[in-house]
Amino acid sequence: MAGPAVLPVAVFGCRPRVAGGVCFLEEQVVLHAAGAGCLRLHLEHKWHNFIPGTEKSRGVRALAVSPDRRFLAVSEGAGEQPVLAVYELAAERARRRKVLAAEGLPARQAVSLAFSPDSRFLAAATAPPEGQLTCWLWEKQQLAAAVRVQAAGDGPCQVSFNPQDNTQVCITGNGFFKLFKYSEGYLKQMNLQRGEPENYLCHAWLSEEEVICGTDTGKLSLFETGELLWEKSLEYRKPPRKPEEETTIEYESGVAFEDNGLQQHSLPQISAVAAYSKGFACSPSPGVVLLFEKTSEKEVYEERQEVWLPQDLFSTEPKKSSRQDITCICFSPSEEMMVVSTNKNQLYMFTMFSTKLIREKISYFAYMNFPLHSNSITGLDMCIWKPILATCSLDRSVRIWNYKTNTLELCKEYQEEAYTVSLHPTGLFCLVGFSDKLRFVSLLYEDMHVFKEFAVKKCRECSFSNGGHLFAVVNGNVIQIYSSITFENVTNLKGHTGKVHAIKWSEDDTKLVSCDTHGAVYEWNLLTGKKESECVLKTCAYSSISLTYDAKIIFAVGSDQTLKEISESSIQHEVPAHGVVYTTVAVARSGRLVFVGTSLGAIRAMKYPLTLKKDFSEYQAHAGAVTKMTVTSDDQFLLTASEDGCVFIWKVYDKECGGVKEEQKHEYAEEVLIMRSDIDEKSQAILDLQICVRDLQTESDYELRLKDMYCEGKIKALEETFTQEIDSLKTKHQILQEEKEKQKLQHEIQLSELMDKQAKEVQQLESDSSQKLSMENEKYQELQVKSQKMEEEYEKQLHNLEESKIKALAELKEHYEKKLKHKSVLLEEAKQNMRKQIEAQKETEKQIYEDGDKEILELKDKYEKQLLEEKESNIQLKGEIGVMNKRLNSLQKELKDRNRDIEEMKLEQQKLQDIIKSLEKDILALKTDVKERTETILEKEKHVYDLKTKNQELQNFKFVLSYRIEEFKKQIESRENDIETMKKQISEMEAELEKFRKESIELKLNITQLQQKQRATAGEVHKEMEKRQNMETLIKRFKADLHNCVRFINDSKKMKDGIRELYAKYVHQPDMVEAQAEDADLQQQYKKQQEYNERNLAVLRKKVMKDKEMQHTAYMRIMQENVSLIKEINDLRQELTVANAQVHDLQSALRLNKNKKAIQDTAPSSELPSGPAVLRLNPEMESEKIIEMQQLEIQYLRDQIQEMGKALSCPGSVSFSQKSS
Repeated sequence: MAGPAVLPVAVFGCRPRVAGGVCFLEEQVVLHAAGAGCLRLHLEHKWHNFIPGTEKSRGVRALAVSPDRRFLAVSEGAGEQPVLAVYELAAERARRRKVLAAEGLPARQAVSLAFSPDSRFLAAATAPPEGQLTCWLWEKQQLAAAVRVQAAGDGPCQVSFNPQDNTQVCITGNGFFKLFKYSEGYLKQMNLQRGEPENYLCHAWLSEEEVICGTDTGKLSLFETGELLWEKSLEYRKPPRKPEEETTIEYESGVAFEDNGLQQHSLPQISAVAAYSKGFACSPSPGVVLLFEKTSEKEVYEERQEVWLPQDLFSTEPKKSSRQDITCICFSPSEEMMVVSTNKNQLYMFTMFSTKLIREKISYFAYMNFPLHSNSITGLDMCIWKPILATCSLDRSVRIWNYKTNTLELCKEYQEEAYTVSLHPTGLFCLVGFSDKLRFVSLLYEDMHVFKEFAVKKCRECSFSNGGHLFAVVNGNVIQIYSSITFENVTNLKGHTGKVHAIKWSEDDTKLVSCDTHGAVYEWNLLTGKKESECVLKTCAYSSISLTYDAKIIFAVGSDQTLKEISESSIQHEVPAHGVVYTTVAVARSGRLVFVGTSLGAIRAMKYPLTLKKDFSEYQAHAGAVTKMTVTSDDQFLLTASEDGCVFIWKVYDKECGGVKEEQKHEYAEEVLIMRSDIDEKSQAILDLQICVRDLQTESDYELRLKDMYCEGKIKALEETFTQEIDSLKTKHQILQEEKEKQKLQHEIQLSELMDKQAKEVQQLESDSSQKLSMENEKYQELQVKSQKMEEEYEKQLHNLEESKIKALAELKEHYEKKLKHKSVLLEEAKQNMRKQIEAQKETEKQIYEDGDKEILELKDKYEKQLLEEKESNIQLKGEIGVMNKRLNSLQKELKDRNRDIEEMKLEQQKLQDIIKSLEKDILALKTDVKERTETILEKEKHVYDLKTKNQELQNFKFVLSYRIEEFKKQIESRENDIETMKKQISEMEAELEKFRKESIELKLNITQLQQKQRATAGEVHKEMEKRQNMETLIKRFKADLHNCVRFINDSKKMKDGIRELYAKYVHQPDMVEAQAEDADLQQQYKKQQEYNERNLAVLRKKVMKDKEMQHTAYMRIMQENVSLIKEINDLRQELTVANAQVHDLQSALRLNKNKKAIQDTAPSSELPSGPAVLRLNPEMESEKIIEMQQLEIQYLRDQIQEMGKALSCPGSVSFSQKSS
């Protein structure tokens, strides 16, 4: 059947949370899960090769590549029945080889897969808690073995084969770590799990016997042949701060972000582990991978390097972008590259270097290609002038892709979610509909600039006209038409009753077609602003429409599972979807091809005219519903986007036109927008760099001339010395050859005599030894028969004893494991309460340590700057040494050629000497043979005696076994007693906790009472102060009135009248009585307040004493840390002096000291060695200065303690003094 066909050319996206989701096929070829299948990607050439999933696939859950990288195993969910398929990767397009299924197994999806080392077996593990481990002979589609694996709860599960053994399988999960051995159709467990069960998240084989496991509590456990060999707990890692970000505002924001992160991840979790030749890599915290290498010390593996995810500069929250969970780690075949995948659909790579070459412990990943969408894609559009497409997503980002070069050209993240995007035909502008506004964006060279904003909220659809002079915007159920030049609202198209879901322009931009959720499809005339035709079907909610080139036929899809062909205001054809909902539709410019996207992520290609039969080609690509679809203007490519965050670019083939449609040579525009300010900045930067280059060239030319002059003189001197040495060696060589010939004649005479003697002795020994061996062999065979019979009898007895012992132990183990689980729950509750109290104490301690840490950091920064300056000077010297070494190497090569001739002559001499020595060794070997034969006779006699002793030991072993069984019973009784004591201790701890709670409540009540009393006394004091002020004002007035009365001393009448007025004003009898009563009350209150203040003083003094003790302990800790820091500083100084001494030795070896003065006079000031920074005082002077600094710090801390004590004692004394006044 001839028809349309499409093939995926490029895929932009990655599927998260896939077991083994990333792996290398070659050094530059990476395979990862994408959409509903897998993608092969070449890192250098950028070609993509998509491996589609099965029909109705909902995405890959797990994948595995065979060790020879020829086969790929995939576990995916397709409808109700899961699928386990194996693909062959040798061909250009991967071919499905086998699909595995078994009738007896439950229909559960495999969450982890692994190939055996020879690629014959495939192991699959289903999800816990009722998990199952299956082993397949996949080429025969035969289930080799199956075992149930019960877990403590839900969680990740991983399976893997021993890299050297086809029959050994390891599986880990929540509460179990098990090793199985495959033999004769069964999987038998090899190890017995000891200790408390842990939630193992991942594991990796380091060698034939070693397995490294990671837990959800950040613990690394190394097992050797199933037994725990080494453990290490990793801490939760915070991202390193760069010096550029250490401002106060950024510091506060960083602290807030880290606090949020700590709340989400209170404990480190080792989410991924991968092994390589030097050790292994693991991820204990979000955004970081630690590299461990093997050591010969007690710690088997040691951390060498931290590799962090980079901050996304295009993101609105760059710090959060670097805190992604790493789900998978893999290494390239040469181990030169490491690739990781994250839970946010991103892929990162890191080029591996030797830890000896890397000085810095912290490194950073880079994007494997470019950042990808991490959420559902809501908008997609293409333009005519350029081979680009625009996408927007619920991850709040807008991206511009190039589908010719398979690259990301622009990317920017915004504060709001983006719902729709439309590209201008020129490719220089785009419209983006956000939740708050519609924005007109200019696409610059390296950025997106918002040029204009429109007040249209939650715009779900927008589109530029084909000419680019207009654009349509959906605002609810109204379509608004704007001018792209003046940004004026030209017309509003009203008539829809439901939300408008799609709009399409005609080719001449005179018509617009739209559809809504109430089943209406309208055709609008933009010249009049009115409807030309309509087609309404209320039972269908339309989701997408498309137009033919002449705008006569409309294709629409919706909720009724049909594709509708509409023309002349009526539905002409309805094509059924066969049990699937169509979500999008697109028509080729030629009108012969129709493409439809489904809710299951499939793409269907149909011929036009449409038929009612199932006449289409279906391609399973996406793992979610297809949201947007469009065809390029030249009908060469189909672009699709989906809810899984992937963008697919399909190559369109038309079989009716005779194979592949020939590509028309389309010339694309290369113009780019750029801001004037950006051009000015870049031109200024270029000028500055050109000036720097000129200066460096002049400096380097001058230095090279000086070095050439120096090296030429040195070469001449070396040539003269080497010629003299060669002449002397030639004379020595002639003398040695003459001596060699003399010695050769002597050795030949001696050898002939020794050979005759040896032949006679050998004949005699052979005759004697043959007679003795025959007698001993007969005795040995008789003893061997007896020993075999004895061994068989004892093995039967031991086997019976072991079976009875294993049964008894298993019953006891089950009984005590139940008890331990119940008690572990109670202990965990108590531990959680204790952790909360410890966290509260740690917060108070942090506040005390922060002041000391600031001073220490200042000192640290000073010494680090000095170290950097000295390192730079060392690097300059090393560069000069490298140039000199190259010259010396060229000279040494010439000398080596001459020395080779001399060495060849020596080798000939050594060969002759070796022949003589070998003959001597042969003589010694014959003597040792005689001795060895006598020793073997003695050893056989000893062996017979040992067999007798073993028989006696086996009899004794019976009694030992019976004795051990009794001891085990006693140990079980003692453990029961220990459990009872632990119960009592737990109850006592709970009682103490209740006491502490009650005491804390009582203390809080006392504090509140004391605070209320203090407030009351403060109010009374305030009232007394006001009364005092009033009395003082009265006294002042009285004095003034008295002064006025004094004037009338001579006139007695006026004097009497004035005194009466004063009496009437200031003297009242009831006031006097009240004043006396108030004085009595004041005295009583004064006594009560005095007693109350004395009690408060006693309480405050006790508190001050406690605070002094706490401060003293804190002070001692700070002093210890200070001493350790000073020691580290002294060690750094000593290392600096050693480094300078080594540099000086290198200079003297190369005889650079002679020309040092001349170079210093001629070289620029920037290259002078920083000598004063390295100067150091005598060790006695340094120790005196350190002691003085420590004494000053001790005095400063004592003064602070005294001030705190005074401040605490002041409140009581102040209140007492106020009352007394």
